[in-house]
Amino acid sequence: MSEEKEYLSKEKFEELSKELEHLKSVRRKEIAEQLEFAKGLGDLSENAEYHEARQNQAETEERVAKLEQMIKNVVITEKHKGGIIGIGSTVTILRDGDKDSRRYQIVGSEEANTKEGKISNKSPLGEALMGKSKDEKVSYETPIGIVSCGVVNVE
Repeated sequence: MSEEKEYLSKEKFEELSKELEHLKSVRRKEIAEQLEFAKGLGDLSENAEYHEARQNQAETEERVAKLEQMIKNVVITEKHKGGIIGIGSTVTILRDGDKDSRRYQIVGSEEANTKEGKISNKSPLGEALMGKSKDEKVSYETPIGIVSCGVVNVE
């Protein structure tokens, strides 16, 4: 797996740590019990319960591995200070041609949620904004073409 740094807020780190602990202590035990029950039903080749439990086990182990890797490479972000945009910054932008500004918080990819105004530092807009400051212009590529905007404010 990748050794790339994973940027998370303290809250998201704690949430993912709890999820990992739950998967390792509770979910693995539940799946082991499902497997034992399904084995008791007989022929494994045509046993839907057994195949479902094996699928659940594979998905759980994949998530455990992902979370362990993420936590191993985590960088906890704090509220970004100063006028330079970085992870944790809240940025107000005005796209060229728009009348209304938009406000986004730059976060790591695991926390990105556009409905909450959180964009990834790895998104086209996030990458374009990183390192910029108030009153600078940025351009980024979207499926509909190049979009330009100005940085109105950085918090």
